[in-house]
Amino acid sequence: MKTPAPTISRREMLRVLALAGAASGCPLNLRAQSAASGPAARAIAGYLEKLARPDGGYAWGDQEISHLTPTFGVVGCHRLLGQTPPRKEALVEYVRTHHPRELKKLEQERRIFEWQQVQALVWLGADVSGFQPKIAAFTKPLGYLKQYERKGYPIFQSELGVVMSHALLGLPTSGITETFGRYIDERRRPNGSYNNTPAADGGDGHVMNTLWALQAQRVLGRETAASDALVAWLRGCQLGHAAGRGAGGFTLAPKPEFGGVDDIVYTRAGLRALKLLGAAPADRDACIRYIHSLANADGGFADRPGWLSNATATYYALDALDALGALDSLGAIRQRATPWRPPAPAPGLKVFSIQIESHGTGSPADAVELARSLKLHLWGAKNAKPAWMERARAIAAARKVPVKFFPANEEYGTWVNFAGLGTYSHTSDLFSPGDTDIGPPLGTRAAAATAVSWSEFRQRRLEPLERGKGRLVWQFGENEELVRMLLDDSVERGGFAAISTYHFGNPDFMNTEPFLNRWRGRLPFIGLQDAHGPEPWWFADQTSGFRTLFLASEPTWEGWLNALKQNWVAAVRRDVWTKGRTWMHAGSDAVSDIIRAREQDWRWWDNPSIQRPMLSVVALTPADELEAGRPERGVAIRVRCAWENTAQGLAKQPLSEFVKLRVDDREVATELVARKRANGFFEDHYQHAVFPEMARGGHRATAIVRVLETKAEASQTVEFVI
Repeated sequence: MKTPAPTISRREMLRVLALAGAASGCPLNLRAQSAASGPAARAIAGYLEKLARPDGGYAWGDQEISHLTPTFGVVGCHRLLGQTPPRKEALVEYVRTHHPRELKKLEQERRIFEWQQVQALVWLGADVSGFQPKIAAFTKPLGYLKQYERKGYPIFQSELGVVMSHALLGLPTSGITETFGRYIDERRRPNGSYNNTPAADGGDGHVMNTLWALQAQRVLGRETAASDALVAWLRGCQLGHAAGRGAGGFTLAPKPEFGGVDDIVYTRAGLRALKLLGAAPADRDACIRYIHSLANADGGFADRPGWLSNATATYYALDALDALGALDSLGAIRQRATPWRPPAPAPGLKVFSIQIESHGTGSPADAVELARSLKLHLWGAKNAKPAWMERARAIAAARKVPVKFFPANEEYGTWVNFAGLGTYSHTSDLFSPGDTDIGPPLGTRAAAATAVSWSEFRQRRLEPLERGKGRLVWQFGENEELVRMLLDDSVERGGFAAISTYHFGNPDFMNTEPFLNRWRGRLPFIGLQDAHGPEPWWFADQTSGFRTLFLASEPTWEGWLNALKQNWVAAVRRDVWTKGRTWMHAGSDAVSDIIRAREQDWRWWDNPSIQRPMLSVVALTPADELEAGRPERGVAIRVRCAWENTAQGLAKQPLSEFVKLRVDDREVATELVARKRANGFFEDHYQHAVFPEMARGGHRATAIVRVLETKAEASQTVEFVI
């Protein structure tokens, strides 16, 4: 039986709601008192409507499927413009039912999404009482997983979303004041700013985290005094005219170690924080000019001057103007920018396929067969030993399979400390051509290294990697403030050369980390296999479910690096997670248009020339040390059928069944080898025939299987010499 959510008196509810409205810098009802009207407001509304989708929500500009975060931004924009959004009932239903976990259960709760749902519904004037039991159960900050952040520090904005949600839902805050109040207090720097880690760990504050803290403190009835030091710190985040580009906008802190670029999210956070303290920016007019410079010709606003528009940036721009009392200045925007776009692909380029961090363990023969059948031109083998790489290349050459194997490693044991934000793993995913010196990793799976700073990481890991023609990939990170710093730094001076989207354990990082969309057009998006399990054959659901495509003249290493540099890259997914749809994240519309126009060259579904193999036949000798089922003497034939797999590389459900094996035109008996786990899944499952004595010369083995869905038979033949 569920425990009912605590209730409070009407007077207390009104007080809490008033505090929540003040803390968020805006009234909680749908219509804000706004001076914005006329052509400017209509242009913005027109842009937002381009993001509407049939599912009732709103999407990022290049996506067919809506997402909660841009939908939240659209609702916020309409509120600031004093407009009722179109199709309000469908919009309410979408917000209520489309938490990102609906795609796949999250590894850890991201409470910021509940806050987006509740706040958007309150803006829409909808009933939010159904959220009360869940939010009421959040009584203390949730520690982050220590395999990702060494000390398990919670994600500040996500946890303070809990405090804001309590207020929006009219829940009493008395039960969370002590736990969350202490959590916030520990993170207050001497200058009054706040950040993700306790102040005792060192490091300055972050303007986004400072705004979250000030809002939450007000809701908890623990208002922070408007100290001269904090006001001066916030004003110091505004870039002056000496900064050149971005003059007037805010950055993340007065003197950040890295990533100190101007951005509308920092500008809005700084202005809202100053307003909460009853203060104003040092140069109000420059700030207004900066926000105006983010207006694009499509009617939306960008995160930074010249970048692409998106719903979140548009909301932040309007809210920043509202904080300045300058929404009526929208009518003064005379020239809207045309965003910078990556260079248009040259005529005549072809589409090639690459897998990054695909399998580098288990059967090299099966890896080659998967590459042949799926028409993969470049195969990045994850943490493969030299012997595996050498054998895979030899088999590919012998079978004339045009695939290049290269190292694509996840360097376990690498930890990077970011003052004020935490100490994080998963910072060193890389690939290289395999015939160059890229330097040693900073840690190993067996022994984690002492954490290094980002500056040390760049010097000790990034520099030798790039000298060896290798590149760094951003895998994932849920601390938005940190990820923004790292990826902005990468745009400014190099670093992470690409951002992962589709992944073995997460259908799309863009779903759980939607802020990644802001780098579209600036950093390429790739799919990251991050292969798990001992055998490539039992990871084939992932290998055949998504891949990275790139445009080049030939599938060479130089062609791949140039595609990354020019952002002629797209990540594509179509499998059980997409439910019959094709998902794509591309660097530009021009790239996606070319790739879609040439779909026949790479499409792996409904395409006889490119498809997942239904069986693998391998002839094994005692020398095949990397292969399961090798005989002590003579020859063995191993036949694996296709199965549906788990994300951890286990056989789950058969897709084909063994019919027979013929060797030299004679049907032979086989033995089933099956290693079953307690959960019912198989570590391995294959038919095996051993021939201790076999005549010298050439031989042929042909296996036949039956595809369970169609009942059609499929066969494969392997020739070998004794």
